[in-house]
Amino acid sequence: MGYSLREELNKQPRLAPGHRLCAGCGAGAAVQGVLRALDEGDKAVVSNATSCLEVSTFIYPNTAYEDSYIHSAFENAAATTGGVETAYRVLKKRGKLKENFKFVCFGGDGGTYDIGLQSLSGAMERGHDMVYVCYDNEAYMNTGIQRSSATPRFADATTTPVGTESYGKRQNKKDLTQIIAAHGIPYAAQTTMIGDFRDLHNKAHRAIYTEGPCFLNILAPCPRGWRYNMEDMAEICKKAVDTCVWPMYEIVEGRWHLTYEPKKKLPVEEFLKMQGRFRHMFKPGNEWMLEEAQQYVDRKWEELLERCE
Repeated sequence: MGYSLREELNKQPRLAPGHRLCAGCGAGAAVQGVLRALDEGDKAVVSNATSCLEVSTFIYPNTAYEDSYIHSAFENAAATTGGVETAYRVLKKRGKLKENFKFVCFGGDGGTYDIGLQSLSGAMERGHDMVYVCYDNEAYMNTGIQRSSATPRFADATTTPVGTESYGKRQNKKDLTQIIAAHGIPYAAQTTMIGDFRDLHNKAHRAIYTEGPCFLNILAPCPRGWRYNMEDMAEICKKAVDTCVWPMYEIVEGRWHLTYEPKKKLPVEEFLKMQGRFRHMFKPGNEWMLEEAQQYVDRKWEELLERCE
């Protein structure tokens, strides 16, 4: 599939400007990138779990989306999308609907890794023709930067604060992409916003136009929760990929493929030092945190390389 950043940027945006997302927010870039992967002229139904994205792009009765939009609750966004997709198929079969639609569901990591996991698992198992997109900003940002199961170990969050008795979150991040892939769905992938958005675009297009349930996990930095300067978002995404903290791969019909391998794998501290939530890891006496973070990333990277063809 040919790709031209200029052509994609010249498309009429499906997420209109004027929403209330923060400057430097990864969620808006992720959503815009996914929706640009829809072929021109194709229609979509967008559903959205309660989240930063939802409260910033939807104020009843107005929405920033050019396509049909459904605001769903935290725990049932995937079920809502699956229900709408089923109703659509029934109406098509009865000849009451002629137009073709794609179904795209967006949720943050709180509504995906945690609260909505049961709903997501059910939708994937039932085989709805839909794409679930997680924009992963690694905490419950909308309600006060509380830790989620997507929050990395050692991160300073409001429910895992750093102090004299705490060094941040104690558990490692859940590997959700692997969990969803275990459902045997036709397509699952990890990506983020790097370079000319080619990787994000190609994976989103493949997910949208693959028949059956598909899943995209997109690393979407949050300037408030991660504590970085808004202009550094692209650099943080690049460092996440080049340190292998966030590997880029896809799983097509059960086959794992690495879609980006750094020419030089950077130490994990290059990613961590750009963010205030990890500042305490660089204080004297906390070198063990950096060592354990590096060991974890190295182990997960080697496991991924063994899986990939």
